[in-house]
Amino acid sequence: MAVQPEVRNKGLLSTIAGLADDTFTRITAGISAGEFRRMLRGELPGRPNPRLKPHSEAFLLHIKPTYYHESVTRFTHTFRLGLLSTYLFFVETITGIFLMIWYAPSPERAYDDMIRLLSNVPFGQFMRDMHRLGAELMVAVVTLHMVRTYLTGSYKAPRQFTWFTGVVLLVLTLFLSFSGYLLPWDQLAFWAVTIGTSMAEAVPPAIVGETVNLLARGAPDIGANGLLRFYLLHVLFLPLLLILFFFVHYYKVVHFGISLPANEEEVGQDTANKVPADRRVYFLPDVFLDETAFLLAFTTIMVVVTAFFFQAPLESIANPQSTPLHTVAPWYFYWLQGLLKIADKTIAGVIVPGVLLVLLAAIPYLDFNPSRRAKDRRVAIISGIVAGVVMIILSWMGTPYYAVQGAPAVEIVQELMPEEGAGHVREMGYKHLPVGVYDTREELHTNDPHFDHLLHEFKAAIARYQESDPDFNHAYGVLRITQDQHQLKKISWQIVWLNSQGRTEVFNRDFYLHANSLYWEQYGLKDFSYLQAGRE
Repeated sequence: MAVQPEVRNKGLLSTIAGLADDTFTRITAGISAGEFRRMLRGELPGRPNPRLKPHSEAFLLHIKPTYYHESVTRFTHTFRLGLLSTYLFFVETITGIFLMIWYAPSPERAYDDMIRLLSNVPFGQFMRDMHRLGAELMVAVVTLHMVRTYLTGSYKAPRQFTWFTGVVLLVLTLFLSFSGYLLPWDQLAFWAVTIGTSMAEAVPPAIVGETVNLLARGAPDIGANGLLRFYLLHVLFLPLLLILFFFVHYYKVVHFGISLPANEEEVGQDTANKVPADRRVYFLPDVFLDETAFLLAFTTIMVVVTAFFFQAPLESIANPQSTPLHTVAPWYFYWLQGLLKIADKTIAGVIVPGVLLVLLAAIPYLDFNPSRRAKDRRVAIISGIVAGVVMIILSWMGTPYYAVQGAPAVEIVQELMPEEGAGHVREMGYKHLPVGVYDTREELHTNDPHFDHLLHEFKAAIARYQESDPDFNHAYGVLRITQDQHQLKKISWQIVWLNSQGRTEVFNRDFYLHANSLYWEQYGLKDFSYLQAGRE
């Protein structure tokens, strides 16, 4: 039997150990097992530094800097917002691919697919909730990343184009989230997108606005063509654009380096790429372990919040014939909806956002102050704070709490059981709704404190509107709860009052609540039996 020369010269165990070390070194693109143990023990690298080799050999690490200035690795300098933005896009991609498997972008199937995803697909609801939470967080984190960059003056030379690509990424993130808003095909999505796309009609001249609106919707109104277009935008076109601009943005960040704290540089100088040897923090292992621990902690928090506290809303199926009361845009467009309440659609929906976007992109070219120090940038910082306060005020104006008020009876029912969102009744749940008739003129006490609280809120709301509205007098309410079919209860609200002319007026509204409170129908009965398949 032939014996390998290595085995004869080194022995079997030494040969196996050498092969194992060689395999480990190949997998890590240049880090031997011994060097890896020294990294874990926190020992300094040798010379030449073997930990730099993966940056030239590995597919992923070649785009990472080999070392950073110690000042930019402090958490309070960047708050890891850039890293977090990228990671959230990765989370959205993974969860989005899972959701794509169970979804077809057509009005006939979209809503039922969502129901089946939430009811019968293992971890389906968790994945949808994670995807929605990730989208909300991504918008917030990218916005905060831009705010941090602005407040520290990190957009100044030589990073003007880096800022511009960041503005593009912010816009793409907003529209990526907005394009996914329509896909569940429920009332919340349908009417929010209908209102959003209607602003395209305000683009002057009229022929251009009509054309843009038609291109966005695929028809005069949102339907099958519009749903398909938003789906393709969400899963293909916008992600590809975002990936393209991300790599351009990231290349510029690596090329110029992360800007240092302003007080560590002379005014007008940029020394981010001139890192003294004694102030270098190498990516392997220090920055890598730090970023990995941060992302693991963030992922844990996100999973816990998704599992126990957060639930992506799903309203009744889209109904083009009925506009829900107090329809609102996604929260990150509240400010735009607030503008639309006080100005013409063309001005508030087209001109002002366009000017703001141009100004945002042009900030590095409008700010001629060479200093990044806060004491030298009072005008820029105060202007940014004022702009933020204005956006917050406009966002509040975009909610139903400002300049939107229906009839008292409508508002009372909307408060307790809104057409969109949860409200007292759905938060309370099916099991806390005892069958019966309950009149606010009577002192009623049931054995359920949750339901007693609902009756108290109903009575208090009627009294509150009687005090504030002279056309709403001697009002009372009746709440009827009936078992309409198996695991489906009908909630009938009736409010009776005298108007200022002394005439009796009556308001009625019916809802249906299923035992699984995720699924309800306002517009008529529906067979819910298939929803429980696989659960009972």
